[in-house]
Amino acid sequence: MKYMVMVFLNESAEAARPKEDFAKVAAAWKQYTTALQEAGLDFMPGTPVQPSSTATTIRVRHGEASVQDGPVAETKEQFASFFTIDCPDLDTALGWAKKCPGAEYGAVEVRPVMCWQQQG
Repeated sequence: MKYMVMVFLNESAEAARPKEDFAKVAAAWKQYTTALQEAGLDFMPGTPVQPSSTATTIRVRHGEASVQDGPVAETKEQFASFFTIDCPDLDTALGWAKKCPGAEYGAVEVRPVMCWQQQG
């Protein structure tokens, strides 16, 4: 089963992080992704995204589109990155999410990925 692992961070706290900490964070992420690969999981790396101030949200209601600067919701933690893993079950996915460096300074959400199959 494929699971999307989403990392949410407090952008203000990240902006205030001392520059010397970035090398430590990068090393933790490299170690984590290496461990995923060595565990034999089908791991699809994701990419960090720009800050929420760069987001634009679109909603269409009754055929009318509205455009909003900023993310969908205003919260303390913003969506920062994602990746997917293919593992046997939710417990395994949660175990890997607990090891995710983002969980130490933000939040990590795990969701099963829907598998759309064509009928026919």
